Amino acid sequence: MTDDLAFADATALAALVRAGDTTPAELVDAAIARIEATNPALNAVIHPRFETARAEAAGTLPDGPFRGVPIVVKDLDGTLAGAPQHMGNRLLRDRGHVADHDSELIARLRRAGFVVVGKTNTPEFGLLPTTEPLAYGPSRNPWNPEHSTGGSSGGSAAAVASGMVPVGHAGDGGGSIRTPASHCGLVGLKPSRGRTTLGPDFGEAWAGLVVRHAITRSVRDSAAVLDVIAGPLPGDPYTAPPPARPYAAEVGADPGRLRIGLRTDAPSGLAVVDPRCVEAVEDAGRLLESLGHHVELASPAGLDTPGLLEAFSAVLAGGVVFDIDQLAAIVGREITADDVEPFTWMQYEAGRAITAGQYVDALHIAHTWSREVIGWWQTGFDLLLTPNTAEPAPRLGDIVNETADPFRALERAIPFAAHTAPWNVTGQPAVSLPLWWTDDGIPVGVQLVADQYREDVLLRVAAQLETARPWAARRPAVHA
Repeated sequence: MTDDLAFADATALAALVRAGDTTPAELVDAAIARIEATNPALNAVIHPRFETARAEAAGTLPDGPFRGVPIVVKDLDGTLAGAPQHMGNRLLRDRGHVADHDSELIARLRRAGFVVVGKTNTPEFGLLPTTEPLAYGPSRNPWNPEHSTGGSSGGSAAAVASGMVPVGHAGDGGGSIRTPASHCGLVGLKPSRGRTTLGPDFGEAWAGLVVRHAITRSVRDSAAVLDVIAGPLPGDPYTAPPPARPYAAEVGADPGRLRIGLRTDAPSGLAVVDPRCVEAVEDAGRLLESLGHHVELASPAGLDTPGLLEAFSAVLAGGVVFDIDQLAAIVGREITADDVEPFTWMQYEAGRAITAGQYVDALHIAHTWSREVIGWWQTGFDLLLTPNTAEPAPRLGDIVNETADPFRALERAIPFAAHTAPWNVTGQPAVSLPLWWTDDGIPVGVQLVADQYREDVLLRVAAQLETARPWAARRPAVHA
């Protein structure tokens, strides 16, 4: 039963509770035991919430679809009342900053019956595609602890991949759900812009680039979790149209014969794509063809239109200025370079140098670029298949190392965002699926991108691929 609980998905665990075969308290106790045994090797959970979780599980939980199922939440992308909120920052850690309310997304997860057993590691303010903050040290990849988990939801990914919990809350502003899912052999769905709310504290983050959801072990969990968190709050600036039916109903539904474009090179030549990532995509293309889909070498011409990197960088840097101003408001004093990591300060200085007119121009460029790219889906294509990252999971210290050179970190980060960030700009849904592993056992996810608001198409095809090439039986080197 112990191994079954460790690698059962959330849907299966919830069914056990409903059937009376286990209790929420038993599930939470088992998850805590797995975290205590496994986390020292991985540094995924940085804020345990064990006694509070036990008390919640022993009490009266909401009668939601995931009653009693343990979950971890990221120390970013939303607040959890009474829990530390440090966002990978040493100053907030040293001040012992604690959130005083639940964000709406966290509240919805709890109303669905999930029990939060801990909060997970993240790079400072979610800025880098690897989880190696100075505040808490690196999270380690369960498949090879010398390698990165990806970022910024790397702690959540390590916790799920190792069997600590079945689901980890996550957020994505340039690949921060999909890259950790790719590196750790999991399902990482970035929903459409406006599908999940950032309220009540924010209407948008990074000018609409940021969306929030979860990293899961199965496609059905990804769909079912989206069902419980989707939907706007009154006043949200972006609202995605509601689905025709629950997303969970798309799992197992026939997707029909789809027309799928395949592209392996990076947009605008931003990165050289590792042959292993190319092979993963080509292999996935052959698998899709074997399932009856039409796959051809094709992609939006707009992906190679200049301006994306500059516009994305301006929006990100502007977002960091806001983050630093928020940090100053929390601690009650001006922030200096000594209070944040060198990469964060570099982005802050870049953001301070941008005029209001330049920022608005960057948004205009991003919107124009998006219209050109999204138009490709109106020409008869249903999906685009690409690498998720241009390289497999790097070794720890590759992107962030002892030199603390922020310009080197920026250069090394580009291959891990070149294929993912475009879809944060367009707002389209995209998913990373664990269909391929390197010869030395490192997962390499592939990315599927759908038309605006068509998570339903992504979930149908993702479930079809999961059935054709199951990954549930795989176990990483470090696991509960």
